[in-house]
Amino acid sequence: MYAMWRLQVALCTLSVLSLSSAGESKARSCSEARQAYTAKGFSLVNVPHQEISGEHLRVCPQGYTCCTSEMEDKLHQQSKLEFENLVKNSSHNMRTTFVSRHKKFDEFFLELLDNSEKSLNSMFTRTYGKLYMQNSEVFQDLFTELKRYYTGGNVNLEEMLNDFWSRLLERMFQLLNSQYHFTDDYLECVSKYTDQLKPFGDVPRKLKAQVTRAFIAARTFVQGLMVGREVANRVAKVNVLPACVRALTKMLYCPYCRGMPGLKPCHNYCHNVMRGCLANQADLDAEWNLFIDAMLLVADRLEGPFNIEAVIEPVDIKISDAIMTMQDNSMQVSAKVFQGCGQPKQSGVGRSARGISDVFSGRFRPYTPEERPTTAAGTSLDRLRVVWRTMQHSVIDIKERLKESKRFWSNLPDDICAKGKLTESDEDQCWNSHTKGRYFPEVVGEGLTNQVSNPEVDVDITRPDTLIRQQIMALRVMTNKLKNAYNGNDIYFQDSSDEGSTSGSGSGCSDGCTTEFVFVGTEAPVIGADRSDERAAAAAAGKSFSSAPSLVLVVAALTLPLGAMQTQWR
Repeated sequence: MYAMWRLQVALCTLSVLSLSSAGESKARSCSEARQAYTAKGFSLVNVPHQEISGEHLRVCPQGYTCCTSEMEDKLHQQSKLEFENLVKNSSHNMRTTFVSRHKKFDEFFLELLDNSEKSLNSMFTRTYGKLYMQNSEVFQDLFTELKRYYTGGNVNLEEMLNDFWSRLLERMFQLLNSQYHFTDDYLECVSKYTDQLKPFGDVPRKLKAQVTRAFIAARTFVQGLMVGREVANRVAKVNVLPACVRALTKMLYCPYCRGMPGLKPCHNYCHNVMRGCLANQADLDAEWNLFIDAMLLVADRLEGPFNIEAVIEPVDIKISDAIMTMQDNSMQVSAKVFQGCGQPKQSGVGRSARGISDVFSGRFRPYTPEERPTTAAGTSLDRLRVVWRTMQHSVIDIKERLKESKRFWSNLPDDICAKGKLTESDEDQCWNSHTKGRYFPEVVGEGLTNQVSNPEVDVDITRPDTLIRQQIMALRVMTNKLKNAYNGNDIYFQDSSDEGSTSGSGSGCSDGCTTEFVFVGTEAPVIGADRSDERAAAAAAGKSFSSAPSLVLVVAALTLPLGAMQTQWR
């Protein structure tokens, strides 16, 4: 009787276990996976309603699944696209910063130059009339060359400024000695005495010291904004390797195949995948940070500590003073030139009825508000103050944005894997690459070499990304250029795709631009001239920014009326 009872119990137990086993092996519904799959824009044709055997899967865990081979392939492609978009979206603000700030800085600086030229032209036309208009190309060429330098032209600033003063001396010398006939060779001899005789006083030396250092900083800074923009745009277009796509598919879409499409990946799991996929980008970070630091140094110089109320004379006042100095010393200058270059022949035509002294008789003075010159558009110089202030605020804004972009590339996996956005904040209720549960592997370090132990992405650490290495070199070259600009030195870019090209806005460097550079001194040799004073000025240009003029101040010096610091030029 007892034996019979035990047999019945055993049979009942086997029956229950059998029913339980049958219940567990019964396929689950794929309704959630189907809904999520079609929400991605895919067709539901041939998508199973219930789980099927998963031996055909190549990426996701095999076993019962809601994915066919075709579905897995489509999700594989979708993973690649979504990852590319994740990187683009995460870097959007930083890339936009370089694009928009480059455009604004460029516009402000060129507007200041344009208004400076218009101010000078207006003032000299009213003051000198026909005499100025007949020689206006000398001044037009000055501004043309300044703009050409800023927009990427291969212009040596000191040579250009020396040439301007030499040409002005030639024109002035002829006007002040109109009773003589001068050949081209004689005028060339005259120009050689520009530095030795200092016919324009100390104006050329001071103007050259300010203009060269300020324009070097301005052009280099705007080139840096462009290089930062190009590097960021190129690096944001990630080269997604097959091993990365496989890991992304497993992280993002294998939950679909397991019938849990709403399950987000674990935070550390996401970190390992992203650090493997973005290993080369992380290696850019060190050079990127050095580049940002160098940009901030030059920005400090551009910003400057100067106030709008304490401006120095504009360039028209400076050139006017130089002309007055030349007039005052005309007899001594002419005598020394005649002694050095020989006595010229009489032209047979005496001085004009109206003496040259009458032409230059009106010394320049500070404008009253009623006399203040206006631009061609009818806007007063108050507009320049607005542009100047806006430019100062722009540089401050650029500095803040640059600071925010430090360590961007090494922090990119953190930004993408932010909890609550892409990953699950509950570490026990997340996708761990196989099922719902905690992710136990440790997070690997950033950079290519640390991926040797990455449990999620098979990274070949012996093959760094060529494009990334090119961008590292581009940043290194630009950083060196910025450091030289900080010290008052210039390095010219050479565009190997078009060596004669000077196009572009502020950089002279296009998409095909290489990053070769040539160091050039800002001191231009002049035969037979004593340049000890200029060498001292050039040496001073190499000192720290604390003693260097602000870019904004110098541009204002080319544009704004005579102010409180007039005594510095007397």
